[in-house]
This record gives sequence, structure tokens and C-alpha cells, in this order.
Amino acid sequence: MLQDPGMDSHLRKRTTDTQLEKDSTIPEEEPAPKASRSWFKWDIERTEWDLLLASTVLKLLLFPAYRSTDFEVHRNWLAITHSLPLSKWYYDTTSEWTLDYPPFFAYFEKLLSIPAYFIDPKIVDLSNLNYDSWSVIAYQRTTVILSELVLGAVLIKFTRSAIDTPTQRIISASIFLHPGFLIVDHIHFQYNGLLFGILLWSIFMARQGNKLASGILFAVLLNFKHIYMYLAPAYFIYLLRSFCMTPAGQPEIKNFVSLANAVIGVFLASFGPFLLMGQIPQVLSRLFPFTRGLNHAYWAPNFWALVTALDRVLLRFVERTGIDISINESGVASTSRGLVGDTIFAAIPNVKPIHTFIVTLAFQSIILVKLWRNPTYKSFLTALTLCGYTSFLFGWHVHEKAVLLFLVPLSLLAAERHAYFRTFILCSVAGIFGLFPLIFTPGESIIKVLYSIVWLVLVYVPLRRQVYEYPRSFIFVIMDMLEKVYLMGFPFLLAFVGLFPAYMSRRVNDTRTSEGQAAETSMEFLPLMVTSVYCALGIIWGYLRLLFVYLNEEKTYQGQLSAIR
Repeated sequence: MLQDPGMDSHLRKRTTDTQLEKDSTIPEEEPAPKASRSWFKWDIERTEWDLLLASTVLKLLLFPAYRSTDFEVHRNWLAITHSLPLSKWYYDTTSEWTLDYPPFFAYFEKLLSIPAYFIDPKIVDLSNLNYDSWSVIAYQRTTVILSELVLGAVLIKFTRSAIDTPTQRIISASIFLHPGFLIVDHIHFQYNGLLFGILLWSIFMARQGNKLASGILFAVLLNFKHIYMYLAPAYFIYLLRSFCMTPAGQPEIKNFVSLANAVIGVFLASFGPFLLMGQIPQVLSRLFPFTRGLNHAYWAPNFWALVTALDRVLLRFVERTGIDISINESGVASTSRGLVGDTIFAAIPNVKPIHTFIVTLAFQSIILVKLWRNPTYKSFLTALTLCGYTSFLFGWHVHEKAVLLFLVPLSLLAAERHAYFRTFILCSVAGIFGLFPLIFTPGESIIKVLYSIVWLVLVYVPLRRQVYEYPRSFIFVIMDMLEKVYLMGFPFLLAFVGLFPAYMSRRVNDTRTSEGQAAETSMEFLPLMVTSVYCALGIIWGYLRLLFVYLNEEKTYQGQLSAIR
């Protein structure tokens, strides 16, 4: 469903608040109380300490689990920041895993390198590449768990300040226990828990009305990891309109100067030393390597995955039918081999960075115009989610891990009403499944599937009971059925991805010919391509769904109020 025509369960309770909002240009939206029901006892009776203990035990058990090259990336950054003077951090090429995060993250690695040296000096030995002793494994995995406490702390703040505490407890627990964090941070290895903790702290400050603190925290986040620039347009419009201007549209000079000085101060604290050394061009060249191609090695499940798959289909069609269509020979094997590099299409025109920028800007402009006209907290949170969503769908060289940029803030909207909840479920299933190829070892593959299923059930059942609304028109019934059919396709996709490699291997063994081996080689990327395409369909549909709901939110709400009266 793109839009839920049904009346919200708590709509009557908010009639007075909505009427007050009509009299103000820039209202602040208060959390609405909702009737809550207990399903499993954990959503009411268990404390935050229970969840922390259970999740920590699981993460400790995952210490010996598979880890990607990102593990060595961060170990090498420990060595760079510990062994070299600051002036050489962004020049070092001892390892191929050079430092390419903003300075605040480099300072964070420097801080972590101090205890690492006392635990095991080999951890921070710059020439000790690919070091994988138990000391470095235990240390680095422990730092991820400890830094994730920032996320846990702000989620407790969200829960304890909410009017509907049981519902917020479910949402907060769903974020802290999110399968994306388990897969990307605690198996694959990154520090997203820390970074999203800072993001959610900024969002929490906005919810509390402390917009200056919200802007400062977001500036800090940008200096930890620059991928959060995807969210910057929403912050810029929201803070400019609601903090730097009056409801009547007059400038608030004092607020503007305070915010500008604070943000400039954050960037000077981060980049200042490199500015004094004249190294800003070098730092920026590390942060923005535009020589990478449109797609990552494994296609992120976004719009360009569908375009790339279409190019593959057209190429096969031309080869089989012999139709006289110009084929770019250099693109015949470039887009579907899981290689990092420039993406060259064979049958359709190539996409350049400027094209992705224009498309992203066009869609974000639609969202930002609505935010400018209605800069409430709820509007900001939805626009923030959509800005990250838009950049994931249309950005240049997007990593599959960037799906968390919109899945996490979308979680905060899940209990608003059924339209948001249904979008949250669709995006969560498709987005989490899109992360599965990151973990391909047998033992960890079982963990990621079982954990994701348990998480989905524990989140889906209690929230659905609160927000479900039966579709009240035939078109919405059809859309509801199609969405359910799509979701039911994931078990079959999981079976295909798991069984296809074994099938191809058996086929080669049966034929034992060069043709059979060539077939296996030519189709080795097929499970990844099918995963990207199928997940992209759901993610794109979820985007259109959320965009439609956001743009029509005010019309829908006013129509429902009229029906009440």
C-alpha cells in the first residue's frame, strides 16, 4: 500500500494537537501515546541490562567467527596512527589499506592504539601485515562491543523520554539488536554501532528541541565518517528553517551565528592540524576516490543494480538473436564479475558520476521542499530517512552496507502508523537479506539467517498488533497481497543462493569438459546478481511507498480529521 486510508488507532487523541499545529508555521511534534499490548514478556518486563547482557554474550561467542578484510584495514589504521607522526597518516602506503576516513576517526584509532600497544606490540607494528593472533582478534572485537555502548546509551534516552514507553522499548531494542549491526560490525567488522550512536544522539537532541546540539553532533559525525553526507541536506534545511529562522520566515541572526561558529569549530578541531600542514588536498583525495566505478564489487541492491542487470539481459538477448545493436566489447565482462573497478555497460549508455549526482539531487529536492514547508521533528526524521534512502538508491559506488543509513532511522518511524510499519518491514527484510552475501562461510551463514528470523518475529508481532489497519479498498488489498507474495519469495531466494553453487559444481563434475567449466565460471556471479536484483525490487518499492506517504502525509491526516468531524 502506498497510502493507508484507514484511521489511526490513536487519531482521535491527536485531534487537539493537530489543530494547534495548523496555527503555527513551525510546530514541534510531540510523541503520541499509543495503546500497547504485551506479546513476549521481553518487551515490558526485561530491563536494558538483560538485553545488554544477552547481546554481549552472543557477540563474545562470535569472536572466532569469520572476519573480512575490514578487520585488517582497521588493524593497519591502528598501526599507522601509532607508529607514524600525524603528518604522514594520509600519505602512508605500506599496506594497500590506506587511511581513508576523516580525521576524527583517525584520532579514534590513535586512542585505541595506546592500549593495543600494551596488550600486544605486534598489533601496532606497521610492517606486520595481516597479523591475526588471538590478541588482536580479541582486542579489536572488544573495541567494537565497547564503542557500541554509545548506541545503547542514546536508545535508553529515547525509551525513558517517550510517552509510550513499551512501544519505544521495542523500537530501541530492535535497533540495538539489529541484524545489520551483528552482520556488519560483529562478524564482517566495522564500527557502525558507534557512528549510528552519534547519529541517533543528534536525532534525539532534535526531538528534545535542542537543535544547536543536534547540529553539533551531526558535524562531529561527518568528521568520523563522511558517508553521512548523504543525510546532510535534510539537516541543512531543517536547522536553517526551524533554528535559524522565525516561524514567520525572518532570520534569527544569533542562532545562525551560534550554529555556524559551532560547526566551523568542529571542522577546525578535526582538519585544523592538516590545514596548518597544507595537507588538505591529500586528505580529500583519500576521502573521495572518484576513480571507483558505478557499482561496488558486489552490487548494492539499488537502482543501478537493476540497470546493470538490464544491460546483462540485453547483451544475452543480442547474442542469441543476432540483432544488429552496437555492443561495447569492453563492457561484455566488466559488470558481472564481482570486480572492483569502473562499470562499463555493453548494451546501454554508460553512467557517469554527474548523472548519479543529478538524479540524487532531483529526488532529494522534492523531499527538501516538503521539509522546508513543514519543518517539524516528524517531518525532519522522515526527510532524513528519505535523503539517506535516495543516496543509497542513486549514488555513485554505493556499498551494500550503506543500507543501514536508512534502515536505522526508519526504525524510529515504524510505530507511527500502519503505512510506515509496512514500509519498515519490507525495507528491513530486503535490506538485511541484501547484507547476507557479506557472510558466506557455513557456520556464520546459519547464524545470520536464524538471528534475522528471530529478530524479525520479535519486532513484527508486537508492533503489528498496535498499528495494523485492514486495507479498505480493492487496490490496497491487491497491493497488500503482492507485498506478501514478495516477502514469501525470500525463502526460495535463500534456497537458490545456497544450492546453486553445489548444482554448478556437480554439473562440471558430470560433464568434465571445458564447456562445463566455462559455464560455471560465467555463472559464478549469478547468485549475487539475483540477490541484488530481488532485494533492489523491494527496496525501490519501499522507497516509492515512503516517499508517497511523506508527500501526502498532511493531506491524508486532514482528510481523516474531516471524516472524524
